[in-house]
This record gives sequence, C-alpha cells and structure tokens, in this order.
Amino acid sequence: MSVPQLVGTDFGGPQDGDLLLLGPSLGTTATALWGPVAERLAEHLRVVAWDLPGHGCSPAAAFRMPDLAAGVLALVDDIASGAAFHYAGNSIGGAVGLQLLLDAPERLSSATLQCTGAVIGRAQDWATRAATVRASGTGVLIEAAVQRWFAPGFGDRQPELVAALTDALRRTDGESYAQACEALAEFDVAARLAQITAPVLAIAGSHDIATPAESLRQIASGVGHGRLVVLEGVGHLAPVEAPDQTVNLILDHVLRSDPIHTAGMSVRRSVLGDAHVDRAIAQTTAFTADFQDLITRYAWGSIWTRDGLDRRSRSIVTLTALVARGHHEELAMHLRAARRNGLTNDEIKEVLLQTAIYCGVPEANTAFRIAAQVLADYDSSPEQR
Repeated sequence: MSVPQLVGTDFGGPQDGDLLLLGPSLGTTATALWGPVAERLAEHLRVVAWDLPGHGCSPAAAFRMPDLAAGVLALVDDIASGAAFHYAGNSIGGAVGLQLLLDAPERLSSATLQCTGAVIGRAQDWATRAATVRASGTGVLIEAAVQRWFAPGFGDRQPELVAALTDALRRTDGESYAQACEALAEFDVAARLAQITAPVLAIAGSHDIATPAESLRQIASGVGHGRLVVLEGVGHLAPVEAPDQTVNLILDHVLRSDPIHTAGMSVRRSVLGDAHVDRAIAQTTAFTADFQDLITRYAWGSIWTRDGLDRRSRSIVTLTALVARGHHEELAMHLRAARRNGLTNDEIKEVLLQTAIYCGVPEANTAFRIAAQVLADYDSSPEQR
C-alpha cells in the first residue's frame, strides 16, 4: 500500500482542545469547501482540513480509499502522534471517514459524514468520468458539477462561492481526479457498517442527487450508534450551502462533555424526538445559542431528569400549564411529546377535559382543536414519533 502525502490547512483553535479533521469533496479544496465553517469550528476545536492528492496543496499521487485513510492517519500523527480525533467529511471525504472507522476504530472519537454513502454511484459511471478527465481535463466537468453540487437557485444567490469552487475544480490535477473516480468505483463498505461502533452523525441534503438522503439513512441505520439529519433545500456540498447548520450539528455531535447538558440533551431527544431537536440545533444562531443552551441545561437537564415524577406525569403537568397560558405552539409540540411519553389519545382527552374546568372552556376549546389535528398527524405519520 502506498500512503499519499496529504497536506492539511490548519485553521487553528485551542491547542489543548480536541482535534477535528475535515475531509474534502471531489474536485474541491479545503479552503473552498470548509473555509468559513472551519474558522467557526476553530473557536471550539483544533481544526485541520486536508486536500485530496492533486487537489489544493496536496501533491499528486496514485491511491485508493484505504490509502487515503492511511494518509489521514499519517497527517494526524504529524500533528499529535497517536492521538484520537474527531472527523467530518463531505462526499469522498465522508467515504474516507467510513474507511477510517473500519481501519482504525480506536483512533476516531466521532464521525460526521455529510452527503456521502457506503457506496457512491455506479462503477461504470466513475470509469466513464475518469476517462473523460484523462482525455480532456477537469474543465469539461464544470457545468455538470454545478448542477450536481448545488440545490436549484444557489448559484444565483451565491455566485462568488460557486466561482471559487469551480475554479478549484478547474485547477485540479486530471490524473488525480481520475484516480479518485476509480477509488470511488471500487468503494463499497455497505456490508461492513455494523462493525462501526463510534458515534456517527449522517447529514444529507434534501436536493442531493449524487448521494441522496437514502444513502445517509443506510449509514445511520447500519452503524452501531448512528443518527440522520436531512437539511432541507441543500444539495451535495452542505458545508457551503448550509454553513450555520453544519457548524451547529458538528459541534453538538462533538462537544457532549458537560454532564448536565448531556443528560438534558438525552431527555430532550427522547421526549421531543431527534428530528425536532436536530432542526432546533441546526437553526441555532449566535443570537439564539445561549437560549438553546438554557433550554437544554435547565429545563431538560435539571427538571425533566428529576426522579420525583415520571415522564407521563410531567407531560400531563406541562399540557395543563400550556393550555392555561395559551402557549399554542408549545402545546402542539408537547402533545406529540406526550404521545412519545406513553399517553394515549384518550388520556390526553381527559387532561384537556380537566383543563376546561380549571383553566376555562375557551382555553380548552382551542386546545381540543389543536390536539385533534396534531394527534391525527402523529398517528398517520410514523416519522413524527
């Protein structure tokens, strides 16, 4: 096996912080794909993004997927010999993450795999693309790449970002690009996913035609500890199209050391469901981050974790309070939570009848109207559960 020399861009971060390696998408560079995201992640983690051979700063080399994984390990050892690290990769960078999880499971603390798959595309299509690039260079791929990389309308909204990425593709060494195509043609670890035990966050774009959400769902369901998030309106390059959501989701996945926050997040996910919590995390901004932390740490970590009441009872109390105060959006959310906590529709009906007496008939009337729709949707949509 030949180990290619992978050159990393060091985005800094606390020297005593956890190390996070960021992996590229085919035809991109570390700075073009990860730049702004990496800078924000470096506020919390030591961040290094690596380039594929013949891309960006890395010299051209012959390679297959296991070689790339070995190259990442060599890069990490140059930074901190033998250290465990977190990993996040997009597309082929995500495939390298899967290879690392299989080849060196003791080294990875977690993995965030974006817009990738245990198998990506068809071998014959990769062979055709490799031949095209060897004959004509990477410039001939630009028009198709833009259609494949981005959700409709993104190029009109962010022409500078698209130009930077297409320029990186144009500058990519043709033979190295072809080598990557052939590596992907051979790559298939679907039958080995169950061997992966590290926590894996799989992030899909709803408009990704190259690696659709089902590819990420296969990973999340196949590994020992996997979770899937689908980003709406996003194509194949999630770090570029959804930088805020990417940052929030990676940090939530990696930074789970505070016991109160960790306990609160566990209960919050159990009660409200992963899909709801992931949407809230992904939409967090600098303005709302402290409030999200407050909710997780104190509401869920300090109150919902107490032993004095079981979760069914806490749902009953919460529904009553929300009816009394007229908090209808929160009521809809906690009606779904009450079902997840084991209350039946008939028991919820009894709670709402009780509120008619002690909170008021108009309040209960509105609550019944909201509950009728929420519970019908819950019963007809398994994904809400």
